[in-house]
Amino acid sequence: MRLLLVEDDALLGDGIQEGLTDAGFVTDWLQDGESARLALMTETSFDGVVLDIGLPRLDGLQLLAWIRRERGHLPVLLLTARDSIEDRIKGLDAGADDYLIKPFALGELCARVRALVRRGKGRHDGELCWQDLILDPVHQSVQQAGQTLNLTAMEYRLLHLLMANHPHYLSRPQLEEKLYGWQQDIESNTLDVHLSHLRKKLLNVVIRNARNLGWRLEA
Repeated sequence: MRLLLVEDDALLGDGIQEGLTDAGFVTDWLQDGESARLALMTETSFDGVVLDIGLPRLDGLQLLAWIRRERGHLPVLLLTARDSIEDRIKGLDAGADDYLIKPFALGELCARVRALVRRGKGRHDGELCWQDLILDPVHQSVQQAGQTLNLTAMEYRLLHLLMANHPHYLSRPQLEEKLYGWQQDIESNTLDVHLSHLRKKLLNVVIRNARNLGWRLEA
């Protein structure tokens, strides 16, 4: 899952980005509302937004109103130091899906984001199942036929995408948008290398590549 984090506090933003990344999210971080609005205008691959209210250039509630007009039901979790009931009501009425008051535990933030993204995709069960594969996004683990697969972080993310989008094909640009943040340089064969390694670890499951369509799982 790819997230956009919008937080102007450098120390807090760095900690949140690191925590979300450790939890398995591809997280891009911006520090003002207008830059975030421009990013959301050009990037369609974000699965959710973690949004501070007190932002320079364009505040969080103004950005949230724009998101609801232009990006529909994109999940948004608000972060704020304002803990009055009136402020919480104002944020939720503006279209926020959830609300977290600073200071907060990173574990709770990650759990809330996972829940929001699941609901945004119409899924209520945290686990993904296909054939004899069971993927647990909370613990970032995968079992096949009852055996835990030893996957790297990138292999796990790749399999997560393929399972979550089955039976649809995912093209190279779609996969790369979800797997890599803006800060990562991508070599031309990087995706192919990860796909090759993942194929070798899956039993009786084929990652099929169809010309001009992309990749998907097949029995």
